[in-house]
Amino acid sequence: MQFTHLGRAAEIGANSYLLKTDKARVVLDCGMHPKNEGMDAVPDYRSFSGEAVDSIILTHSHLDHAGTLPVVQREHPEAQVYMTAPTKALTDALLHNSTNVMSSKGMELGIKEYPLFGHKELERLSKKWLERDYKKPFYMDAEGTVKGTFYDAGHILGSAGVMIEAEDKKVFYTGDVQFEDQTLLKGADFPSEPVDALIMETTRGMYERPADFTRKAEEDRFIQAMVDGLKGGGSVLIPVFAMGKTQEVLTLIHLAKERGLLAQNVPVFIGGLSTKMSYIFDEFSDSTRRTLPGFNIFEDMEVQTGSRKKRAPITYQPGAIYALSSGMMSPKTVSNIFARSFINNPGNHLLFVGYAEQTTPAFAIKSASTGDEVELEPGKDTVTLNCNVEVFDFSGHAPREHLLDMALKMQPKKTLLVHGDMPAMEWFRDQLKEKAPDMEVIIPEPGETHEI
Repeated sequence: MQFTHLGRAAEIGANSYLLKTDKARVVLDCGMHPKNEGMDAVPDYRSFSGEAVDSIILTHSHLDHAGTLPVVQREHPEAQVYMTAPTKALTDALLHNSTNVMSSKGMELGIKEYPLFGHKELERLSKKWLERDYKKPFYMDAEGTVKGTFYDAGHILGSAGVMIEAEDKKVFYTGDVQFEDQTLLKGADFPSEPVDALIMETTRGMYERPADFTRKAEEDRFIQAMVDGLKGGGSVLIPVFAMGKTQEVLTLIHLAKERGLLAQNVPVFIGGLSTKMSYIFDEFSDSTRRTLPGFNIFEDMEVQTGSRKKRAPITYQPGAIYALSSGMMSPKTVSNIFARSFINNPGNHLLFVGYAEQTTPAFAIKSASTGDEVELEPGKDTVTLNCNVEVFDFSGHAPREHLLDMALKMQPKKTLLVHGDMPAMEWFRDQLKEKAPDMEVIIPEPGETHEI
């Protein structure tokens, strides 16, 4: 069995990998690089364009894992695509939205390749998407030589790690994983059996979490920040990712209201893609592992979504909470547009609950001090940062200590470190070499093939 890194760089981005046996070929994830445009954002699928692909595994629906699925399907129409049912629903919504975004960028930036796929093509290709449940093995090739089993990864709704068995070997690919229970979703339910090879994400390898950190304490701190932000007629803005963070934040707001910490009549607004994704989360409220079983966002709490048909902007009002996408406040997104009339008000609170890449407006605000001028969109006037800013750790990725424990328990002969910046992967490499000297630890470079 062979493993090949299909990404264009050893970093967080367009995640995609190829597993090849004597009889079958399996593609693991089909991501789009969030910082690149055009074909530079697409993994190197041309490296195996002349070879038949039996199947494609999609671990979850985030853009950096699912964003170029139609591209590889176009090149390999014979391939079956396997994912969980929630991932299928979320990916369908995400990719249709991505088509719209790429179409706009294509016209605005003159990117000839955009959109990489259209709505009708996506509808046709999605007929090859097959749902598979957790812990129920399935075959990935017609001859039945490669067996796969999904395990709940606890990262977002429907996320999965996958055990792959072929040629008397076991390979486990984590995808993105969170072992701790989140506010809405249960933590990962991964196997602990020994494997021949482990393909492991390393996102938080350079983050050392405070020793006294607890999720409960962070939730309490976040709720108190919302309470403080509403005092004296101020409002609260929470930039969120449409999938995962939106629903976690809404669940926290619901719990705060249930406990009497927030008044029941505090208006809650969501906007952008978050609305559609939240309806999908509700669709699976009774059929997925939940910290709050059966909780349904649109049935159990009042949420104002604005008018999508009229595309009316969400307008500011005092004493309200706004959970708006995107989480990084990228230009032209709902959170970015709204922030222009929000962050200059000293009575308001801006609460960050997710990661922000260094080139984004969210990162610029996090790095700024009160009174600084912040650029929200290139070419437009800066805005003075006067509001209160707080940052919270609600990551959907496991802390490095938990991933290290998993790797040591699974005792792989070989560990391949992926989905991380180089310092993060090097931290895991050094720790594993120290704690498991017999384990072969590899940071695969793009295009490199390794024997398993």
